[in-house]
Amino acid sequence: MSTAPHIPVMIEEIIHSLAITPGMDVVDGTFGAGGYSERFLVAGARVYAFDRDPDAQPKGSELSGRYEGLFSFHPACFSSMDTELRSIGIEAVDAVVLDIGVSSMQLDQAQRGFSFQSDGPLDMRMSQDGQSAADFLNEASEENIADIIYNYGDERRSRRIAKFIVSNRPIERTSQLASIVRKAVGYHAGAPKDPATRTFQAIRIHINQELEELSNALEAAERILKPGGQLIVVTFHSLEDRIVKKFLRERSGTISGGSRHMPVAQQADTATFERPSKPVKASSKEIEMNPRSRSATMRVAVRNNAPSLKSAPEAKANRL
Repeated sequence: MSTAPHIPVMIEEIIHSLAITPGMDVVDGTFGAGGYSERFLVAGARVYAFDRDPDAQPKGSELSGRYEGLFSFHPACFSSMDTELRSIGIEAVDAVVLDIGVSSMQLDQAQRGFSFQSDGPLDMRMSQDGQSAADFLNEASEENIADIIYNYGDERRSRRIAKFIVSNRPIERTSQLASIVRKAVGYHAGAPKDPATRTFQAIRIHINQELEELSNALEAAERILKPGGQLIVVTFHSLEDRIVKKFLRERSGTISGGSRHMPVAQQADTATFERPSKPVKASSKEIEMNPRSRSATMRVAVRNNAPSLKSAPEAKANRL
């Protein structure tokens, strides 16, 4: 495990927005190292934390012991929050907080294979189960790999990178993949950004189905929030933020489809959230203390009393 301190991003802004009073029910959908949950508990909330990563469970057990009756840890995907909570008798909560993407805890452990900063096995699985990044890259077609890198990494050189990946298989280490990508694009040491960054991001998102999970989690939050409850989402790149922004605009009745000649505006009586507040960025002080917060965007929306637009799926609760 990494000994680097975990700094929860934009925690002061989140605490200010929540204005926690004793007895509030708060979902921490991305528990990680527990930074958010601890602050919510200290403020007097009851916290229901979710994380599919087995490495998060020891910290979850520790908080369960220290805050008996006020904290529960759920080793499940955050997209299943509503079905998981209703299975233990919790019908609605006051807030849902989501910090999207890979956690510092995962990035800082070379053996997890999320980063090319240190060499490690090419894994990238948040749940530590299922297909690994190495499995995908060594088995998928060149076309499939290229599509993933382009769609999830916004990498215009995806076809060339995929060709180099296939011609250099098998690939088992993070250093191998980073080297292949750099050769494919003609990277030179000292360039402002390592080109491997986009490819690693894309493969990680694919392996963990992160964008699908986020979309499903937003719908689950809609189903579990009380009228007046807050949904707070912190994102770190445009793919995630675009999903959150679109969801909140649709669910607040502030988005329309069609063209200017034939607008198809969402009816006000179908809106499930109030108009969201303007997005908030990390302060310069926080960015100085925690550079990973530089790209963070926080969006907040308040649930109204309209019925949810989508019912909970009858499929499994994604328990891992």
